[in-house]
Amino acid sequence: MECRVCGKTDFNLVIDLKDQPLGNIFLSKEEVGAEPLYPLRLIYCNHCQTSQLDYTVKKEVVYTDHTYLSGTTGMLKDHFKKIAKNVDARFFKDAQSKSVLDIGSNDGTQLQFYKELGYEVLGVEATKRIAAIANQNQIPTLHAFFNLQTAKSLSKSFDVINAAGVFFHLEELHSVCDGIKHCLNDDGVFVVQFLYMKNIMENTAFDQIYHEHLLYYTLKTVNALLKQHGMELFDAEFSTIHGGSIIGCVCHTGKRKATASLMELQKKEDEGKVNEFTTYQRFAEKVKILSDENLQFLSEAKQKGKTIYGMGAPVKGNTLLNYFDIGVELLDYLVEKNELRRNLFSPGKHIPIAIEKELIHPPDVYYVLAWNFREEILKNNRELIGRGVEFYFPIVPAL
Repeated sequence: MECRVCGKTDFNLVIDLKDQPLGNIFLSKEEVGAEPLYPLRLIYCNHCQTSQLDYTVKKEVVYTDHTYLSGTTGMLKDHFKKIAKNVDARFFKDAQSKSVLDIGSNDGTQLQFYKELGYEVLGVEATKRIAAIANQNQIPTLHAFFNLQTAKSLSKSFDVINAAGVFFHLEELHSVCDGIKHCLNDDGVFVVQFLYMKNIMENTAFDQIYHEHLLYYTLKTVNALLKQHGMELFDAEFSTIHGGSIIGCVCHTGKRKATASLMELQKKEDEGKVNEFTTYQRFAEKVKILSDENLQFLSEAKQKGKTIYGMGAPVKGNTLLNYFDIGVELLDYLVEKNELRRNLFSPGKHIPIAIEKELIHPPDVYYVLAWNFREEILKNNRELIGRGVEFYFPIVPAL
């Protein structure tokens, strides 16, 4: 293959996470065992230093019927509200009229906060039923994949373009970048949020590698991509959301000066040798140690006769379950708030989904797959913890 960013063909393998099913396609009873498997391998480009998957599952397969909703967790809603308020206060507070386009807008949660600030809003969402949910919630949403063709079909340009957790999903990467360039007003700001590969490696958060995530950016590599399309980072801040993310502000090349925050983060990235292949090699070695530790904990708990449920059924949880080979012999259920997953089974390991509010009895141990919401989960479950229910986090971010 050619590098998704620079087009070169010189790669090193970082880690092979085995053939896996699509982590966000949960299964009906009739579908169990019939789900296709795809290679899940992380590679490193020796030319531009971008880490990425070496296999693409077509976007029409990945996003046709996924069940993720961004409005189901309070922490994420609070994060989106803060983003909207900060962007407005910094750049557009006194504007007579202002507009925002959200790429991969999901159920419209992010756009709702912009709408409350007086923005004209438009979402572009690839999954039909989730786009319908957003429209029902009075958030105008176009059911489409965003790319240059979609951008040219829109009747206007925008002051703010938002891409929260989707910029590393892009099969049509360069067309999407051209589309953003096309739709961004001359003094507009593109707000890009992406999982930070520096923290994925520091946290041994290998479960954030899955088929939807085609690219794994650092500041250096995302800026190399943007500059090919006449744009550049001018600001960045680190956020603890999703275990460690970058919130970057992007402008047309030369329109804004780089901030001290961006330069400080770039300095730390350089000092940590984040973009060197040896750092990726150490990450792969730590994943193998983590596997042994988790399997030992679960096996010992089971031998003591404890019941263990998975808490949450995030996509990343399925990467972990399938790579560690954790199935119904260790976990009885995956417990979810999202009612779109009622009566479904996890892909690959076929663990049944239970809806949290419908549980009669808690387990002895919750194995927390949604570890990135650790603070919220511990806060919301103080009563269970007081009754002796153990909450085990397979990955603990070192933030």
